[in-house]
Amino acid sequence: MAYLGEEIKKLGFGLMRLPQKDGVIDLEETKQMVDLFMAAGFTYFDTAWAYAGSEDAIRQALVERYPRNSFQLATKNAAWINCKTQEEAIAQFDTSLRQTGAGYFDFYLLHNLGEGRSKFFDEYDMWNWIIQKKAEGKVKHIGFSFHSTPEELDALLTAHPEMEFVQLQINYADWENPAIQSRACYEVARKHHKPVIIMEPVKGGMLANPPESVKALFDQAAPNASYASWAIRFAADLEGVITVLSGMSNVAQMTDNLSYMKDFHGLSASDKQVIAQAQQELKKIPLIPCTTCNYCAKVCPMQIGISGSFTAKNYLTLYSDLAAAKHQEGWLVGGHGLKSASECIKCGKCEQVCPQHISIRKELEQVAKALG
Repeated sequence: MAYLGEEIKKLGFGLMRLPQKDGVIDLEETKQMVDLFMAAGFTYFDTAWAYAGSEDAIRQALVERYPRNSFQLATKNAAWINCKTQEEAIAQFDTSLRQTGAGYFDFYLLHNLGEGRSKFFDEYDMWNWIIQKKAEGKVKHIGFSFHSTPEELDALLTAHPEMEFVQLQINYADWENPAIQSRACYEVARKHHKPVIIMEPVKGGMLANPPESVKALFDQAAPNASYASWAIRFAADLEGVITVLSGMSNVAQMTDNLSYMKDFHGLSASDKQVIAQAQQELKKIPLIPCTTCNYCAKVCPMQIGISGSFTAKNYLTLYSDLAAAKHQEGWLVGGHGLKSASECIKCGKCEQVCPQHISIRKELEQVAKALG
């Protein structure tokens, strides 16, 4: 099905996690992956100014080797990264044009809106600027990527109906996750009649290695299918989806993704039932029942990143991946200027306002032990 006048298959090549060799992007393997992707009839490539080396790599692997009208290239503007003026934010666009050599972008996104990041796009009037770029023919389709609450997404889409699409984090594990609210955000986009590009369908690789109880369900249903295939097909089955981005890092991942997405026609009823069972299995795993309402943050005298700490600890519980949990803590706590769990003074004010009646002091102590 075509969206925004573009014929795009349901698998997009996310260029955030390209193969590495000796600490730099492996251009030869990237070229192999691009060739496999294009040969299978897929055409959508997603990069960003903020993805180190990615725009240069895709210029060499794709733009300089294929006709410009044979693919769609998306990139993004992160006005909240080290920009103090509109001119500095706009400079990212010129850098992206130079690094990709693309001439124009099929899809251009204001990158990672939500929370305190949205204000930079307002202050620098990036909304009107991106409309002007479309009028100039430098951009074909304009939209934004988003990481925050459905309420904030609703406000943004209400304020900016000119946005043609939205890119959201959606996967079966986060569908009802109170920290991500994939389903609710998706439903907001549908309410505003905006097609969706899906990011993080495999949750940064986590769902390629899900908890053992989930693996057992998938193994029983389809012993030869990869765990990632369930995650990507769940996302691709949703209505109103332009494409599902997979951040593939090697030829093997590309080959696997192409094997089940080349002729994808939707999930069967039994497939949907298996995924629903997997979601139920995830719910059985004992997690800190934080809904990220952040009432606790409003009364904490130490400005501890309580909900972010709990999200990171839940990552560790679910996926047994300490590095990923620490990365989450770094982004959700330190990245938001908040203090770590170890700095809790155990005053108890947070517990007096927590609607979920979480033993926050005890849980923060556990977070500090687990994440160091």
